[in-house]
Amino acid sequence: MDILHAIGNTSMVRLRKVVPSKCADVWVKLEWENPTGSVKDRMAHAVISRAEEDGRLKPGDTVVEYTGGSTGASLALVCAAKGYRLQIVSSDAFSPEKLDQMAALGAELTLVPSEGGLTTKKLILDMIATARELSQKPHTYWTDQLNNHDSIAGYYALGEEIWSQTKGAVNAFVHCAGTAASSRGVATVLRRHNPSIRMVVVEPAESSVLLGGQAGPHKIEGVGIGYTPPLLEKTLVDEILPVKTADAKEMARRLAREEGLFAGTSSGANVVAAIQVAERLGPEAKVVTLMVDSGLKYLNTDVYRNR
Repeated sequence: MDILHAIGNTSMVRLRKVVPSKCADVWVKLEWENPTGSVKDRMAHAVISRAEEDGRLKPGDTVVEYTGGSTGASLALVCAAKGYRLQIVSSDAFSPEKLDQMAALGAELTLVPSEGGLTTKKLILDMIATARELSQKPHTYWTDQLNNHDSIAGYYALGEEIWSQTKGAVNAFVHCAGTAASSRGVATVLRRHNPSIRMVVVEPAESSVLLGGQAGPHKIEGVGIGYTPPLLEKTLVDEILPVKTADAKEMARRLAREEGLFAGTSSGANVVAAIQVAERLGPEAKVVTLMVDSGLKYLNTDVYRNR
């Protein structure tokens, strides 16, 4: 048994302080319990394992990916465990903790400059172009997370865990969209069990492209790429909710202070949206969302920096 066996089977807890009275229970999966502190460990294991199985990735090859950080750390973990070289394209737009974690796990970093530390459509496209260039080298496998259907299967187990831990009594699943693979994987499984479960996708209000708005800069790391993610399956989505960066940050701080849950900005956005859904569904319902990653990845950002 190696470190990869520690991925998954994360805890679920009910929010007790930040949820208003007279609305549905909101439960959160503690995805920071995965080895790198992020839900992305699930997809990294899936995309590398599936590429090995069908020969796209061979011993001695190099793996390439563009990422805001959590996917990079997860791929670095899997590549370290399996013995692959990893080249990551990232940016100064993302927290130094994420960049340091990727490097600590053995990733070789290429950083693309951002516009004032913000996530923009141009930044994402520049990162993709850089990764595409690196992937042209021989014996290189580009995981290409925005287009890789293998990542969806990485979240099937997450859907099964939610169904099991709620004993099938889940009325809605709420989650931010980056690649949209996690929402799609969970939705696919939950809908098999109960087609009436409500699926809600969250995006930054400053870049609400899924609702037809203009792409704009925001600071909810890892989500809101500025255009519709290729893996988004709209037939599995009942509703899209925009959340402002400031509200997501403030909820992340509240979760730490009031619930003892130390999470990142996208987790704050998840809870803001989940509470909106819970208020509509009422006291007898149960809403599930994710604590996507640990607040330890954001200590030197303005979410938590105390100096």
